[in-house]
Amino acid sequence: MNDIFDVIVIGAGQSGLACGYYLRKTKLNFLLLDANTTCGGAWANNWDKLQLFSAASHSSLPGWQMPTKKNEYPTKKEVISYLCQYENRYSLPIKRTVNIKNVNYRDQLFELEANNGEIYKAKTIIAATGTQSSPYIPKIKGKEIFKGQQLHSSSYKNPNIYKDKSVLVVGEGNSAAQILAQVSKVTSVFWAVKNKPAFLPANVDGKDLFDQATAKYKAKKEGKEYNSKNYNLNSIVMVPNVKEAYERNVYKEYNTIAGFSENHVIWQDGTSTKIDVVIWATGFNFTTNYLRNLVSVNPNGKIETIGTSAKQQSGLWLVGFGQWTGYASATLIGVGRSARKTIKEIQDFLNS
Repeated sequence: MNDIFDVIVIGAGQSGLACGYYLRKTKLNFLLLDANTTCGGAWANNWDKLQLFSAASHSSLPGWQMPTKKNEYPTKKEVISYLCQYENRYSLPIKRTVNIKNVNYRDQLFELEANNGEIYKAKTIIAATGTQSSPYIPKIKGKEIFKGQQLHSSSYKNPNIYKDKSVLVVGEGNSAAQILAQVSKVTSVFWAVKNKPAFLPANVDGKDLFDQATAKYKAKKEGKEYNSKNYNLNSIVMVPNVKEAYERNVYKEYNTIAGFSENHVIWQDGTSTKIDVVIWATGFNFTTNYLRNLVSVNPNGKIETIGTSAKQQSGLWLVGFGQWTGYASATLIGVGRSARKTIKEIQDFLNS
């Protein structure tokens, strides 16, 4: 392409759309590039019955609140619908099926190399590619010789195909809890954790966690001590299906893995259980490897930043990657704050 953009946003999921919202308020020439074939970002890859753990009123991008539906906690389908409507509502310039493989910096311009051979050029870039395409599975003794099925939670869709199979879910977060709730309705399921799982009180949801993150953010900016209700941001939220499973005692038994044999999981106490399927709900690394020619990228994909600005490369910002690029920035409601600040910084950078 011959065009030189003021800003190119890599990724048109929730973080890219939030950046696009604020970019449209400027006079900058910008473009969003997305690897997916359809709207909705990484949400299309989540399991069928995924529920947010915040109500619609606290799960919205800047400018337009997610429409309230019959479900207090929006479903995957409702989130995708909202994101698709959002990009149309603000007429954001998005080009899809463009997977950026590498980025170079030459003659004060970023050159973005796409999978189809095209080169895109920009004065500044925003990486908004999140984590979904970089699933993390820990190294555990014997995992390679296990003969059963193994999949990451990013590949899990629905529980029905696991009926009458012995399933092991690994992880102590919200994803693991929701998958356990579903799979336990169709077959026997076992739970493996690294640390003792913690459940939030039934009246605490994503809104409370976001409010806590916001208060912590403000206190840090003001150089003050932060006194909170001490909700652990990594604790499991009691969305309806988790609450129902909790009442069925689905979560009462858990253990820690020592290793695997060909057909069994081996527990820390030396006992073992025959397993047919392992679902790894063990989180993600950051999808940033395409920036390796510009900055140092550590093994989990993290890059040194000051706020959202890359320390090692002027003109590069990273939005929506979680705490290291802004408190609650990996959430729908939290990313707007990071996006607004980033676009203001880009305007100042280009004006200078």
